[in-house]
Order: sequence, then C-alpha cells, then structure tokens
Amino acid sequence: MRDPREALIVIDVQNDFCPGGALAVAGGDAIIPRINALMEDFATVVLTQDWHPANHASFAANHPGAEPFSLTEMPYGPQVLWPVHCVIGTPGAGFHAALRTDPAQMVIRKGFRPQIDSYSAFFENDHTTTTGLDGYLRSRGVSALTFVGLATDYCVAYSALDAARLGFRATVLEGACRAIDLNGSLATARDQMRAAGVALEA
Repeated sequence: MRDPREALIVIDVQNDFCPGGALAVAGGDAIIPRINALMEDFATVVLTQDWHPANHASFAANHPGAEPFSLTEMPYGPQVLWPVHCVIGTPGAGFHAALRTDPAQMVIRKGFRPQIDSYSAFFENDHTTTTGLDGYLRSRGVSALTFVGLATDYCVAYSALDAARLGFRATVLEGACRAIDLNGSLATARDQMRAAGVALEA
C-alpha cells in the first residue's frame, strides 16, 4: 500500500470511450486490468464519469451543419464538437463492465451543465466552475495524485494540469491511459504536462 497521502484518479473508463462506443479511444479497454490492479495500492480511489444531457452544447449534433471533431467558439474559448456520447442514463455513460468500481470512495460526474463542457476532474472548461474534487482530496489529507484512464490528451491531461496548478504532486501513468490524438493533441498535451511539472511515467 502506498503512502495514504497518495490517491488514484481513474478518468472516464466508460463504455462510450471504449471500443464499440460512440467516441471510442483505440485500445481503451486494454488498460482496465492494470487500473484494477493499481486500486489495491491506494487508500483513496476516485472515479470520474462524463455525464452529459442530450442537449449538451459540445455535441456536433446540436449545431446544425457542424461536423464531429470540428472546432467552435464558446464563451470560455475554443471547443471541439464531439459525437454524442456519455448521455445521462444511457449504457454508453456507464462504467465499462470490466472496471472495478467497488474500491472507489468517490465518483465525480462532470459535464452535466448543458452549456459548458468539462474535461478536467477539478474544473469545468471555464476553469472556474469546480467539481468539488479539490476539497474532497484535501479533506482526506491527499497531496499526491496518480492519473490513469481516458483519454490521455483530453480529460487525463486537463485533470493533471489542474492538479499541478492546485499544488498537488501529479503523475500520469501513460501505459494505463490511451489517447485520441486529434490533430497532434497528444504531443501538445505531453509538452504542456511536462512544462507544468507533471511526471509522465510508463
């Protein structure tokens, strides 16, 4: 067991992000055995879950004529328009059946506000609306975070960057993550994480 001040943050291991899902990440289910094993090592385990209403502003289908993966401008900045995914209450929003959920003490649902997307486990994409995770971790005495899950270049990276900005020691286990890599997004995310002091490990 690791130091009790360390927590494992498992990002969005949901059906829609795994092979066969609406926004599948290649090999997304291949990381699950390692994630399940890692849970044994941490006193604090948190799962995050993308949780969108059907009318979410980040869905290309809600912008007439817009193509999935195109960019639009939101009040908080540029926004990728995604295929419809992780809609509240649908099977696609559920955790992958192979993922252990019992060891988790907290599930953070994000992206449920219709007008703002949420990649990070800590903040919506306006970088000010909080999820409550920061306060929960501090109340548990946690100061170091290990991130795994989907996808490396979006929700994992945004979460790790926010963790570093909030003063946590942040590590991303790249072998327990998979990336979308949209227009070079993986290389950009890795550069940003390194620059912020996030440790990238295999």
